[in-house]
Amino acid sequence: MTDPLLRLYPATYRAACGQEIVDVHREMTADMPRAARLRADADLAAHAVRVRLGLDSASPAGRFFALAAPFALAAGAVDSGLHLTRWYAGLVRSPAPMWIQLSTMDAAQAAYLLLSLLVCLGAVIALTGRWLPGAGLAVCGLLGTAVQRVVATPAPGEGAVAPVAAALLTTAVVLSCPPDRRGNRQLSTAAGVMAAAAWFPVVVVDTGAFGVTTDYGAWPMLVLALTGAVLALRARSSGLRELGAMAVASSPLVAHAYTDAWLEVRPVLGLFLLLPIAAALTACFQVVRRRR
Repeated sequence: MTDPLLRLYPATYRAACGQEIVDVHREMTADMPRAARLRADADLAAHAVRVRLGLDSASPAGRFFALAAPFALAAGAVDSGLHLTRWYAGLVRSPAPMWIQLSTMDAAQAAYLLLSLLVCLGAVIALTGRWLPGAGLAVCGLLGTAVQRVVATPAPGEGAVAPVAAALLTTAVVLSCPPDRRGNRQLSTAAGVMAAAAWFPVVVVDTGAFGVTTDYGAWPMLVLALTGAVLALRARSSGLRELGAMAVASSPLVAHAYTDAWLEVRPVLGLFLLLPIAAALTACFQVVRRRR
């Protein structure tokens, strides 16, 4: 079984490391039961595909997506968490008894809330140390949300393009993280703090405690941009890599601003400009710091 799997690797990689891969794989799986051997073969195939796509842990793309993946999960959790808390706020504010509201809820809304809850729980589990089950749960929630949006939308594509695209892009970013770079404690902590800082003030605003009625999607994007700038300053880099990772991770927040605030492309593009602006300011700050 090893030889067919070995062909999944690029020719240059096979020439340099092929025999070593075969020897190690055969030795490792020699005494394994059939189910364990199949899992090992699947891991080998996945690694071959990652090497062919340039997404292994040694490649620049692999390191880039390892940086972006925790923040993509966090952004997805912010989007789903805002939907859940706004639904709950409407439930509490309504004069109708809660049990009547719950009993009259349609299946599409119930499914969407359940899937949003899966995304939030998965992100929390992944960012608190158990990446594989947490990311798997979040990915199931994201893919389910994409399917539910398409099915529940009355007219094909109407109001579903942005959230479906965001769910699929977020899933792709999370799955692109190399296995041996998953669950970085510092990045997971930073992503968790970012999610809390992006979610909680918006919830407070939604309660009516302030005169402002909505943030028009700007606050979560601003928090994401500031997080990228802080990471760049700590790493003493130009900020292009960090803010680029934040841009890749931002699709749930962009979709949230579009569907829940604007329904127009231009204002959302204006919000997206927060990221290159933050990158430019970070680069300028680094130049000044080096000269000093």
